[in-house]
Amino acid sequence: MIHLSVMLEEALHHLAINPNGVYIDGTFGRGGHSQRILKALGENGRLIAFDRDDTAIHCERAQQLSHDSRFQLIHAPFSEMEKVITELELNGKVDGILLDLGVSSPQLDDETRGFSFMNDGTLDMRMDTMQGLSAAEWLAQIDEKTLTHVLFDFGEERFARRIANAIVTTRTIQPIKTTHQLAKLIEDTIPFREKHKHPATRSFQAIRIAVNNELGELTSVLEQTTKVLNSHGRLVVISFHSLEDRIVKRFMRDESGVKRNVGKLPIKEADIEKGVLNVLSKAIKPTADEIAQNSRSRSAVLRVAERV
Repeated sequence: MIHLSVMLEEALHHLAINPNGVYIDGTFGRGGHSQRILKALGENGRLIAFDRDDTAIHCERAQQLSHDSRFQLIHAPFSEMEKVITELELNGKVDGILLDLGVSSPQLDDETRGFSFMNDGTLDMRMDTMQGLSAAEWLAQIDEKTLTHVLFDFGEERFARRIANAIVTTRTIQPIKTTHQLAKLIEDTIPFREKHKHPATRSFQAIRIAVNNELGELTSVLEQTTKVLNSHGRLVVISFHSLEDRIVKRFMRDESGVKRNVGKLPIKEADIEKGVLNVLSKAIKPTADEIAQNSRSRSAVLRVAERV
């Protein structure tokens, strides 16, 4: 299957690439965004990309781009961005950061990764298969109360308590090891189906987010971007569900306003701190043409801010 980078043209436009600038692709994936950024850079430009998925690090496009002296691919989560950029002596010198969040199409399409219930496979769901617990291992040891909170908070699943109870009850009889096994369990547990949505969709999203600490990783990297970017450096983020987008929107809003130390009254001028970002546009959605070509882009939301 051909991998289509979501909102590619919009991302490149809002990065406003300086040919001699330094840029970061926080989620290399299959390199679609990185390839286009490099194409826009001159011979003195530089691109540092991150990915914690070993298959992305060794994919065909990564091998092709590795011959470009302007390009460097780091096998690490983007939450290590500030550490890596500091080691490269580029802190405060970066002209733009792109974060394309969520799970990639190649990850979804590979049944051995366990991200999707469309094909039966091992229930893994880890972005980095060398780190942490697989989804099967996580489900085998998580307590029912915590699992209920995860399904409700990360999946916005209205039947979270019922599904959590079914998982905990089932695992005492037999371990839950495959995607179809988990999807069938959820399907049998939920009393009715949403139109055009599989009953397991919300739960799979919630478990994946928990296994990979996706929201914690996102919060961490966003806080680092203001230290990494230079003056007028751009931050472009593409989110794929409301939980991610809410965090991005709140971060950009908070960093673009006036901060006051509410613990100190009366408020003095010295206690007022101005935000360091300027939000450049409202939420941007993919075009109808892109959605027609790539249905997985339909939930995407792009937000952009500039370091001041």
